[in-house]
Amino acid sequence: MEPIVIIAILGVLIILLFFNGSPLKPIRLISQGAAKLIIGAFFLFFLNMLGNQFGIHIPINLITSAVSGFLGIPGMFALVAIDMWII
Repeated sequence: MEPIVIIAILGVLIILLFFNGSPLKPIRLISQGAAKLIIGAFFLFFLNMLGNQFGIHIPINLITSAVSGFLGIPGMFALVAIDMWII
């Protein structure tokens, strides 16, 4: 490609970014999801520390962290109920 074509394409992209704004929403959604996964893992860690007295142990993995992170306390209760009655 000619250098002038590359410069023209970059110029058009920069002008489009000025009018539309940068695509920050996907980055924000990914970072919020990662934060919820980490919070869910902490919830499960503390549940396992306190639940050892009652025989409750929920493994900490991606699925259980996602359930407890995105659903919060009701998600943790659901995981405990699944552990006690189904598994």
